[in-house]
Order: sequence, then structure tokens, then C-alpha cells
Amino acid sequence: MKRTLRGSAILVADGLLPSGRVLGANDRVRIGLIGAGDRGQEIFKSALRCPNVEGAAVADVYTRRLDEVKEFVPNIKTYRDFRSLLEDKAIDAVLIATPQHQHALNFVPAIQAGKDVYQEKTMAFNPDHAVRMKKALEGTKQVVQIGIQSTSGPQVEAVRQYLNPTHMGVISAIDTHHYRNEPYGGWKRPIPSDCDLQHVGWQEFQGEAAPHPWDPNRYVNWRFFWDYDGGNVFENMVHQVGFWYKLLNLQIPQAVTMTGANYLCPDMQPPDTMNVSMLQPEKILFTWNSMFGNRHYGEGDDLLLGNKGTIHRDENQCVSYLPEKNRKEATHPSSPTSDTSLTDLHMQNFFDCVRSRREPNCPFEIGFRSAIACQMAVASYREGRTVHWDAERNAIV
Repeated sequence: MKRTLRGSAILVADGLLPSGRVLGANDRVRIGLIGAGDRGQEIFKSALRCPNVEGAAVADVYTRRLDEVKEFVPNIKTYRDFRSLLEDKAIDAVLIATPQHQHALNFVPAIQAGKDVYQEKTMAFNPDHAVRMKKALEGTKQVVQIGIQSTSGPQVEAVRQYLNPTHMGVISAIDTHHYRNEPYGGWKRPIPSDCDLQHVGWQEFQGEAAPHPWDPNRYVNWRFFWDYDGGNVFENMVHQVGFWYKLLNLQIPQAVTMTGANYLCPDMQPPDTMNVSMLQPEKILFTWNSMFGNRHYGEGDDLLLGNKGTIHRDENQCVSYLPEKNRKEATHPSSPTSDTSLTDLHMQNFFDCVRSRREPNCPFEIGFRSAIACQMAVASYREGRTVHWDAERNAIV
């Protein structure tokens, strides 16, 4: 036992384990939640379904969210300032589910505080944030899982069995879709009666975004404003990009062009109908098409196209292979998987890696590359031109 404790102390000193307590394979993981909105509460509940996980604290700038979490974790500590949560040395890991523009502002202090991090997507709001997050993580041994949950699902192996020259030949295109027939993508929310400056930390919410006078609609419906979000590119394109970036080890695109418009959602700044075209350095054309006025393709429909066959992944995460020689016959279609199941699998993988110190299924690097690809798409749309990535400057040009 003395040798074990001495060895653990050396690992901590060398930065090979977090600065908090050393966890064994069966030890309880104490977690905190930063950002307790709808998605934050979803992933927190998913975390609490994992064995030997304790919800220790929650932080949010809106008191209503703190009260909502206390309804299902009555004894949890609550904070309006997330930095107070990070000061608790008994917390091993944090889940970050704040609005997009806040991610880096929460992630960097969390890493500096020695916490492992489950970071919701899109990982970073802009290139500067992405680089700041990367620099904070460099030289540490913290476990970081990015919330692209499909990378933990059974469809990963279902796809991998066909990722070979015999089945696919030369892959030259990925064609993906995300369709909803819902006004505002289903995101428009009513403003609660207590959504006021007494209950919301407005300055803390704005962070580094352009300052605005208090506006409850900006706070509640933050997805509708470029100051805080990248529209459906950041909300859903990132899931499909991250999945294929992991499976094919794709790098940041050479060039990205995005066109579109807002035809149905006048109160939202980002477009509701759009096309994205990404030229990958691997000589693959990656396209993504999305709209909120039709659901023909459903919420995720991907085609990986090779000259010997096609891999199809539908919105239920079912994977099938269609050989070019016999287009009528799909080979070994996989079973459907729900979003909740995928989140639970992804969260369990995170906690397994918190204990083992292994790399999780969606590590920081996949989050970084997919975030830059999405940032390039938004920049192209807003600037009305094709954009490129300057790796030396870490900038979109």
C-alpha cells in the first residue's frame, strides 16, 4: 500500500494525473455542472445514471436553473459563479454545457483548476477561443471528452468494418443532411416571469461578446444571435463533421463555402436553410445541407461515397453498406440507437477514462478540428466568400 500511494504521489507531481485525489477503477467520481439549461440538465442526468458518480455542485447565472437541478439532486451545492465551483478540490470533473460563446471562458479555468472536462459541442466559438483552450490543455494530463456522442455508439464499429479498399475503393465524397420541419428549429422559448436582472447575471452571461442592454429574449433565445451561437452549423453540423473526422482522421478543411438564407425564422439571425461545402486536404469533398422547413432526410443522414461502395448512416444511427456492383442490396444494416442511449454511452466512456486516464472516444483534437471547420462555414456565410485556414497563424483567411 505504501508503494502504491508513493507511486500515485509521483504521478500527480509529474502531471500524469489530475491534481485532485487519485481515483481507482471503482472509485466514486464527484462531478460539477457548469451551465444548467435544458442540455446541461440532460447530460447531468445522464452522468448520474452512470455507476459510482456523485453530483456535487452546479453553477449557472440564472437562479431558476439552480432550483431546477435541486429538484432531482436535493443536496447539491449551487453557485451563481462557476469559479466558486472550481475551487472545490473534491470535485474530480466538470460538465460544461453553457452557450457556445462561454465554452472557452469555462474550459480554460476548469483545466487550470485540475478538473477533467466533458465539454459540450461546438467545442470553441471562434479560432481565438479554440487556441486558448488548446494552450490551456497542453502539458497537462487532463481527460477531455467533447460532446459528439455518436463517436461512442455502436455505429462506429458498424462503419469501420467497411472502411477498407475492398469495400469502399477510393473515397472522394461525404454527403450529409440535417432536416427539421419546425419553426426556429424547435428552439424558440417563452420568457419566464422571473427572467430579470434580480435572477440572471447578465454581465456574466455576455462574457466577451459585444455588450448589450439587458434583454431577456437575448438571454433565453441566445441561439438566435451571432453574438452567442453559430446557428445550426454549431448545433448539429458539428455532430456529423466530428463523427467522420474521427472515423477517417480528417484534418481541418483547406477551403469552406457556405450559402443560405433565413426564409422562415425572421427573429433569428443565423440562416434556416443552408448548404456547406468543405474541400478536405485528403481529396474528399464534404458537403452538409440543412433546413427547418422540411424533414425529408431527418435529423442526420450521411453518405460516405467510394468508387466500390457506399456507407449510409441514417438519423436513427442505422448503418448499411451498398456495394456498387449490386445497388439493390444493403449489406448488414445495424440496429437503431436513440440519442439518449448515445449520450449515456458517451458519458460512461468519459468516466471510464477519468478513472483509467485513457483517451476518450471524442478527444480534444477531434473537437478542435470539427470546431474550426464549423467556424469556417459560419465565416464564409457571414462574409459572403470562400474562406481558408491558415495553420501558421491559426486564423481563418
